[in-house]
Amino acid sequence: MSLNDPQWGNRGNDDGGGRRPNQGPPDLEQLWRDLNRRLSSIFDKKRGGGGGDRGGDRPPVQFNSRFLGGGIGLLLALVVVVWLASGFYIVDASQVGLVLQFGRYKESTDSGLRWRLPYPIQAHELVNVSGVRTLEIGYRGSEKNKVLKEALMLTDDENIINIQFAVQYILKDPVEYIFNNRHPDDAVMQVAETAIRQIVGKNKMDFVLYEGREQIAVDASKLMQDILDRYKTGILISKVTMQNAQPPEQVQAAFDDAVKASQDRERQKNEGQAYANDVIPKARGTAARLTEEAEGYKKRVIATSEGDASRFKQIQTEYAKAPEVTRSRMYLDTMQQVYSNTSKVLVDTKGQGNLLYLPLDKLLQAAGAVAAAPAASEVPVASRPAAAISNEVPPQVVEKNEARSRETLRQRDREAR
Repeated sequence: MSLNDPQWGNRGNDDGGGRRPNQGPPDLEQLWRDLNRRLSSIFDKKRGGGGGDRGGDRPPVQFNSRFLGGGIGLLLALVVVVWLASGFYIVDASQVGLVLQFGRYKESTDSGLRWRLPYPIQAHELVNVSGVRTLEIGYRGSEKNKVLKEALMLTDDENIINIQFAVQYILKDPVEYIFNNRHPDDAVMQVAETAIRQIVGKNKMDFVLYEGREQIAVDASKLMQDILDRYKTGILISKVTMQNAQPPEQVQAAFDDAVKASQDRERQKNEGQAYANDVIPKARGTAARLTEEAEGYKKRVIATSEGDASRFKQIQTEYAKAPEVTRSRMYLDTMQQVYSNTSKVLVDTKGQGNLLYLPLDKLLQAAGAVAAAPAASEVPVASRPAAAISNEVPPQVVEKNEARSRETLRQRDREAR
């Protein structure tokens, strides 16, 4: 017996009123006809008010299995199209798309219009890889908004300082940035604070506050990068900037006094060094000059002594050969040397009483020429030959001097007799 048989399950059980006291399987065709009848009545009410004049203008809609199957197919097709279209996504030029298949990373996509399998099979993440991210430690927004919990640090000489710095970083591996760490930005902050505290704790307070700020920033950047690479965060530190470094506010006044005293000490040291640099070279120059002058005086005295000794030996040799002539010559040279330095004129009145002609102008000119000649003034007259003396003095003067000298010698010889 088929299930579609209208008498299935009703045989011998009809109580005369069409009711089935026994609960058997329902008649599917009867149920479908009841459903169509009820739907037709509902649509008729919406059109004309439940079987009025317009109820016979249009036949009731018959919802059969063919009509219902075609509508469901179109609906399913539309749902499938929308579901497949949900797999399209756009990746900007500054982004990288990460495709996940059942929650696991599958591939990376470049910029442009991309498609993946719709959810829940695949999903995607868009990560900005060209933007520079900035992290502030020790302050928020402005240097006045301090975060003392992050800014206060201890130096190697057991001093507390307040440091504020900023960290700039970019992404070098978006896969590691997304999947290897749950909160990568918080990891960067913790790593930056750890690195700065480690470097500051190994240096003196003056080095951190003054001359070592750039060096600390470079060392902190290198140490942070090493730690982040060890954690595989996919982050590249681009720059670490020291915004401010100063002692705590409670000891700022005392610290300013200490800094001022230190600056005064350095200023005085610089002034003393400048004075020493000015005096010491002068003293060394004076000492060198005196040493050279003493050495020159020594050489000059030695040379003069040696020259006098050599001249005396030469005169002694000549005197041994001709004592009278050498003695006369020495006398004449000495007198000439004495008289050449005076402007007086001596006249022998004991000689002949004739009037003498004295060329005073010639004598004065000759005396000036002898005094102006440097060579003649440096070398004694006694050490120079007669020819040289006669070349320096005019011949008339030489002849007169020789005549007077001979006359004087004759007068002395007559008196001696």
